[in-house]
Amino acid sequence: MKAPIVMVHGAFCGGWAYDGFRKPFEAAGHRVLCPDLRGHDPKTGSPAGVSMSAYARDIADLCKGLDVPPILIGHSMGGLVAQMAARLVPTKAVVLLAPSPPWGVSGSSFEEAVTAFGVQMAGAFWGQGVSADPTLMRTYSLDRMPRAERDATIKRLVPESGRALTETLNWWIDPFMTTGVGSGGLGSPTLVMVGQKDMVHPPATAHLIAERLGASFIEMPGMSHWLLGEEGWEDVADRAMGWMSDLQT
Repeated sequence: MKAPIVMVHGAFCGGWAYDGFRKPFEAAGHRVLCPDLRGHDPKTGSPAGVSMSAYARDIADLCKGLDVPPILIGHSMGGLVAQMAARLVPTKAVVLLAPSPPWGVSGSSFEEAVTAFGVQMAGAFWGQGVSADPTLMRTYSLDRMPRAERDATIKRLVPESGRALTETLNWWIDPFMTTGVGSGGLGSPTLVMVGQKDMVHPPATAHLIAERLGASFIEMPGMSHWLLGEEGWEDVADRAMGWMSDLQT
């Protein structure tokens, strides 16, 4: 029996972000779970004030309830949640798609620095649920999606925890090192994938994460940040499944 897969979505999203991406994995015989992070279902509450550590514990608890250790797949901020959860529970493998860096790994681009500075200057931002900026999403995250799909995705976005965003983007002011995962492996084989044209978490940053974790590294030519659904996402899924299959040999 193939290992189950837990897919962890990024900021402002929900499990729906994997609606298409999950299908090749299910077709290959994996059971796939795509949970909403705490507060990301508008019907059940708000993520205001929720910490990254709470997200990680929730995913770890989900993994503990499975019959066998799962494969964790995380995108963007969900990639950081996956790293943290993998320190709390056994996993078979971890796949990080354009992941946010853990505590101690600095961003490598001007855009990352500007975003982090903006969060730091926001003050009460810490305790709020923060809405996504549609212009920024269109420009940096969803820039290679067809317009209709991009607009449909933006309509589904939900507020994100300002606290979680601060812990992720401004780790150097967090004395508790909330997003720290240490150095060295996560306890199971790990793969970092990133788009060549990603400006949210560019290849240089992703490579630093891979070095920190002793992970394999794949850069996807011509791709941007939304590896789950922009043109070429099928290749991302195929490369990830190929890497996972190689673990069996």
